Amino acid sequence: MAPTLHAHIHRPLLLLLLVLVMVSHIPSAISQAFHNVTVGFYLVATNDSFPWPTSPSGDFAFGFRSLPGQEDQFLLAIWFAKIPDKTIVWSANRDHPADRDSIVKLTTAGQLVLTKSDGLYLWGSDNRGNEPVSHGAMLDTGNLVIMSTNSSIIWESFKNPTNTILPAQVFGVGNSLLSSRSESNYQQGKFQLRLTDNYDLMLNQIDVYTKNPYGAYYRDQNVSELILDKSGYLQIRSSPSGNISNLTSESAVNGEDSYYRVTLDFDGVLRLYAHPKKFNNSNQSWSTVRFVPENVCLNIFDTFGSGPCGYNSICALAPYSKINCQCAPGFSLKDVNDKYGGCKPDNISYMQECDQKGSVIAEEYYELLEMEFVDWPLADYDLLQPTTEYECRTSCLRDCFCAVAIFQDPKYNDGIGRCWKKKLPLSNGRLNRSTIDRKALFKTMKSEYNSFSQNPNRPNPGRGKQNKEILTLTVLLGASVFFNFFSLASIFLVVCCLWKRKLPNFYSVLNTKDPEMNLRSFTYKDLEEATDGFKEELGRGSFGNVYKGVLVSSYSKKVAVKKLDKVLKDGEKEFKTEVTVIGQTHHKNLVRLLGYCDEGEHRLLVYELMYNGSLSSFLFGVLRPSWQRRIQIASGIAKGLVYLHEECSTQIIHCDIKPQNILLDDSFTPKISDFGLAKLLMNHQTRTVTGIRGTKGYVAPEWFRNTPVTVKVDVYSFGVMLLEIICCRRCVEIEMEKATILIEWAYECYSKGKLEKLVENDEEALSDLKQVQKLVKVAIWCVQDLPSMRPSMREVTHMLEGILEVSAPPCPFLYSSISGSDR
Repeated sequence: MAPTLHAHIHRPLLLLLLVLVMVSHIPSAISQAFHNVTVGFYLVATNDSFPWPTSPSGDFAFGFRSLPGQEDQFLLAIWFAKIPDKTIVWSANRDHPADRDSIVKLTTAGQLVLTKSDGLYLWGSDNRGNEPVSHGAMLDTGNLVIMSTNSSIIWESFKNPTNTILPAQVFGVGNSLLSSRSESNYQQGKFQLRLTDNYDLMLNQIDVYTKNPYGAYYRDQNVSELILDKSGYLQIRSSPSGNISNLTSESAVNGEDSYYRVTLDFDGVLRLYAHPKKFNNSNQSWSTVRFVPENVCLNIFDTFGSGPCGYNSICALAPYSKINCQCAPGFSLKDVNDKYGGCKPDNISYMQECDQKGSVIAEEYYELLEMEFVDWPLADYDLLQPTTEYECRTSCLRDCFCAVAIFQDPKYNDGIGRCWKKKLPLSNGRLNRSTIDRKALFKTMKSEYNSFSQNPNRPNPGRGKQNKEILTLTVLLGASVFFNFFSLASIFLVVCCLWKRKLPNFYSVLNTKDPEMNLRSFTYKDLEEATDGFKEELGRGSFGNVYKGVLVSSYSKKVAVKKLDKVLKDGEKEFKTEVTVIGQTHHKNLVRLLGYCDEGEHRLLVYELMYNGSLSSFLFGVLRPSWQRRIQIASGIAKGLVYLHEECSTQIIHCDIKPQNILLDDSFTPKISDFGLAKLLMNHQTRTVTGIRGTKGYVAPEWFRNTPVTVKVDVYSFGVMLLEIICCRRCVEIEMEKATILIEWAYECYSKGKLEKLVENDEEALSDLKQVQKLVKVAIWCVQDLPSMRPSMREVTHMLEGILEVSAPPCPFLYSSISGSDR
């Protein structure tokens, strides 16, 4: 009985101990069950819906959040759960809000799937390994994870960030953040933080639709990881050393007593924020610990992109690294509810009242409103220098394309007054009183005429002209609708067919824009494929051969590719400098540079293709070109040289003007080629044995006299070429020894009154000998031995157009004892 009694006495104690042990494990089991969700768990988007279970500490929550002011639109998001403003740190559907009663569900396929109330798919996580799913969980780090049955992570929000990095989240190579659209709009914005495969950590603007990046406005090199730890230290792990350095100082952080986040904000600034975990009142908010760049308004210096404040706006730095955006005089917000969305002009009627010369018909209706210390540093289309403020104002008022002029007073910098004229839209505007020494002049309609469109009794510049044209245009447009419809349909079918044929080669000539040069940057392989291995040679020039190519993209564009084989081999900086200057030139009488290649020893330039070849072939072919067309060509070349010498931002001396460097487009408009390349020529590479630049017969005498070379060398070459245009005869024939024989013969004919010999057998020219005499006199003035005797190219154009009287020229050969071959 004793053993039995002993057993009965101790059995209740054993049971009690067993119960206590089980009870001691209940909180852990309950906690684990509460914070994990199993397959089939779902949430419904309603204003009073419960979120996914919070993280174990309760710091983070996951679920649906209604958008500000839009109670029926929801984000599937992660947010700080314990602070009053519930700051969102991640969202799944930022660009596609869910409607009420949308559902997110953890499926048997191991994916979170978000569908709208009508069943339409909105978003889903991936499970590329098709691993069997165990559960999902919201971790204390703010990381939302989906776990497999073998305890590996199938998917996590930390690997798919939106605009925020949290402590313990590693931002590595290939990762990127995209800013939000504005403070209250969570859609993807126009700024990006990325860590490239080259270990470059950079901030850049992007195209909102294609996500293609523009130039970087902040860069940190040799970075393999960006890390934010729990104490608030933002750290960089260097590559390849692996060393870690802190970007935040000890005095700036509060340790683990605060929440931290790094966010790429809508204004393009990357900020490290801190928020106390224990707070006494609801007014406490996030404070900025560190930010880059220091001044985003000034740091963004790119031709592309609108800047932090949008197009046609002005950005100024406000306290705490915030930005202040404002519209320029004569502009107002594009969207009154979005002060960062850019500005629109209040009136642009001056754009509608232009004659063929680009002048405003009634400039008395417009005025210029000024603002100090403001600039849009890039994308100007014209530069006047030296100039005065009066000339700058007048030029902009009379130019129908000029929306804003930026004037720099001569008292600043080098003492030269400058005027930059700009078209709309304006990008990257900035205001800074300490660094910007310029004045902006905004064209706007005068207030007394500003409402003519609402009041028919107000004067309207050009209204009479418009009224006369309205009826005619209406009738013509109405009559052509039927024809245009079928024409467009036919064109559409043809384009579709061509597109299908070209589609496989769409990326064969992939190119990117160099934001610093406003040109396309090609690889050597791109251009090799475009020219079919440099198969079809178009010609040979002073710098190398030219080949025909085709760029295949959304349409086929024929181009001329010049292989430069005589440029400085190690002059990368010089090459890009000169190419930048060439790329900024825009004139109807200049061949347009489309892009370049600067890859190792390969340096190539890509130009628009001129379908009618060179002026040399045109002048000296079997058939003689018409007299009137030759006159037009001469005038066009002269205008192109005026632009190079006086009107482009950097003065360009061509140094090799000749018919081979004048190309003709499909309407026989002359276009100067090879301009701006003279500085790239290797010192020992020349066209003649005399060691000069240029081509025999077109070279100015000062090349041989050790005197400074100026734009007048181009004037001399133009004079020689003008005689060739008049006579349709080369200045140097193979059998001739004297380089200047055409000049000498032309002057002899002129001085003896026998100009008809110059145009013998040319009936058109013989019937217009007065014009022949004028052109010959202009040419003789251009080929004077002394540069000071030659006119400028602007004076030449005025002579050709009849604006200036052409006086009798003196004998051009002041050094007549020197033969042409010695020149």
